[in-house]
Amino acid sequence: MRIVLLGAPGSGKGTQSQRLVQRFGIPQISTGDLLRSAVKRGTPLGIAAKDAMQSGKLVDDSIVLGMIRERLSQSDTATGFILDGFPRNLAQANALDAMLGEVGQPLTAVVLMEVDNVELTRRIAGRRSCPNCGTVYNIYSMTLGSDLRCTNCAERPALVQRPDDNEETVIHRLRVYDEQTRPLVAYYRGKGLLRTIDAQADVDAVTTALVSALSQPAEGTARRKRVSGKAPPKRKAPPKRKVAAKRKVATKRKVPTKRKVATKRQSAAKRKVAAKRKTAPARKTVARRKVGARRKLATSRGKRSASRSRRPARKSTRRR
Repeated sequence: MRIVLLGAPGSGKGTQSQRLVQRFGIPQISTGDLLRSAVKRGTPLGIAAKDAMQSGKLVDDSIVLGMIRERLSQSDTATGFILDGFPRNLAQANALDAMLGEVGQPLTAVVLMEVDNVELTRRIAGRRSCPNCGTVYNIYSMTLGSDLRCTNCAERPALVQRPDDNEETVIHRLRVYDEQTRPLVAYYRGKGLLRTIDAQADVDAVTTALVSALSQPAEGTARRKRVSGKAPPKRKAPPKRKVAAKRKVATKRKVPTKRKVATKRQSAAKRKVAAKRKTAPARKTVARRKVGARRKLATSRGKRSASRSRRPARKSTRRR
């Protein structure tokens, strides 16, 4: 389970990350915590990040990715991890995908936690965190009259407010989120990784929705399956030029070769000879009939003349 939680500042990514850690036993990787730890330990990446921060510059993405790569090399990330606070823009998302592909640990899910701006402002203004363990609390969700101290640490240190967790900076941070981080929604939806939950409910309800979303198919997956099950779309009619070209090719193919012409002529000649042979007996029969008729006629005439010569001469009765 390799997860990225997306959401505006104050959407509850840190709180829900901690709950997922307890439920699934996978570590939360926060880029802020990695930077602070690297700077405190004085690692080469920490020194480079410290120099950038002291000069008022943003820490380079390559430094952050190097810290994430080092963290993923530890044994507790073998069963998965939760990325909190990274990536924040499309360039970081592309670089992260490339790095995770190199180490053989690609993302399996990206969850978008949706909260409206009014609720975000209230949450950010009331957010407090432990200076030791980093656990995040909110004064508006805590019981009335409770002491603002960490309940996870034995020393119970007092909770503190981050310098940028005030109403004056909320509008600017939300504008930056809409311009830079919001495009990641379409990016991960296109990759078939995105799930969306309503993170405006109470903490327990959001946790239930988050766990349920992780077991469901990503947005657009079911739709793609339904579309693939349909009959293939009809092909568009080719343009007139292509039709004319195909007709020319077909006409050329229909033109017979010399051999075919010679064969056809021979077959026609054979047919004529066969026809003559069929009609020859009939002609001979007609000719024979004519000859027979003539012979019969001649015979009958001969018989008549012979009978006349055999008759006696008649005596003349005329008086002389």
